[in-house]
Amino acid sequence: MEKHWFERLSLMGSVLLCIAGLVLVSCNRQLSDGAIPSPSSQVAPVKVAANNSTEISPQSLAANSRFAFKLFEQIQKQKPDENLFISSPSIAAALSIVYNGSKEETRAAIAETLQVQGISIEEVNQANAALKASLEKGDTKVEVAIANSLWLNQNSSFQPDFIHKIGEYYGAKLSKIDFSDRGAISTINNWVRQNTNSKIQQIVKDLDPQTILIIVNAIYFKGSWSQEFDKSATQDRPFILLDGTQKQQPLMSQSGDYPYYEQEQFQAISLPYGEGRWSFYVFLPKKGTSLESFYENLTVENWDNWMKEFRSLPGSIVLPRFKLEYDLTLNDTLKALGMEVAFDPNRADFSGMTSERTFVNEVKHKTFLEVNEEGTEAAAATSVGIVATSVPPPPFQMKVDRPFFCAIRDNKTGTILFMGSIVDPQ
Repeated sequence: MEKHWFERLSLMGSVLLCIAGLVLVSCNRQLSDGAIPSPSSQVAPVKVAANNSTEISPQSLAANSRFAFKLFEQIQKQKPDENLFISSPSIAAALSIVYNGSKEETRAAIAETLQVQGISIEEVNQANAALKASLEKGDTKVEVAIANSLWLNQNSSFQPDFIHKIGEYYGAKLSKIDFSDRGAISTINNWVRQNTNSKIQQIVKDLDPQTILIIVNAIYFKGSWSQEFDKSATQDRPFILLDGTQKQQPLMSQSGDYPYYEQEQFQAISLPYGEGRWSFYVFLPKKGTSLESFYENLTVENWDNWMKEFRSLPGSIVLPRFKLEYDLTLNDTLKALGMEVAFDPNRADFSGMTSERTFVNEVKHKTFLEVNEEGTEAAAATSVGIVATSVPPPPFQMKVDRPFFCAIRDNKTGTILFMGSIVDPQ
């Protein structure tokens, strides 16, 4: 990636790794007829053509949203008092690759987790390819890069149809590698660094000797505010933590016209980024309303309704300047969402991927976020159904000096690229 991508931004994407993604339970590796043997000890890319389709069905977009909110809810409940920042499209992309190699009960379980029941796997693949193509273009002032890679054990065999589909629809870098060589860890982590502009240095620490496949997805996002914050206006001010104590935090401020929505439970603003296709949404519970009670109402249905309520209004916004690094292992979360069978060595069925008996060993996720005066993202919501009044409302004031929810959204497709709970900005 080009170095200029992080001259201004602030938001790195996320990296998801099915680390030791599918782990072999036996060392007796037999090649099946029609499978692809990988005898070379060198890391050799497998070249495949990318899919050029551009259509994304409404059903697929709706499934993406359902997965995003169910995933966020499950993670947030586990550690409600900590910062949280995830990219559900990154996680979904890696799981979709695994989905292509699953069969029977395992495939049904992954479909339930991804919320794609009733959608053919061909349509899932088509939607992922089209969404990647759409998100990576469309705003000349926003840089979005999505990359997939598969690291294949050089001594294992993989079904040709699986290899073909992943190359065609996911544009994945496919490389054969020797997992018994400690250099394999550096090779994979170097790819991660290259595809996150060095914002994430490492996703693999150790390798299980029975690893046959590692799947990595990286998303990088960079841009500048449509209206940058004046650095001279940034001041250290109190930020109120969940327990009521205060800390000093740099708070940025500006005034203007913004897409804005307010109701009895919260204030919400959409800060425009670039040419306006992307938005950084901030939802701030009102004083006397806890962040936890806000999350009780954060459903995909409510989110869709809230998006329709934003109106362009004059006002002022005070927002923390902060950085955030976040990582977690998703095994328990995905099991709770219905994917337990995929982690079970006695029940998992990935025969669509390999003839070897395998199961998912670990799913890891890392993100990096920086919000500053120059960038983070944004988008402008279209004003719809504004009721004319003789006296305009007074300018709103929104001071984000306490825990809040945020999301980075593509206003064209409705895709939420990132979403997070910021309770203690650093």
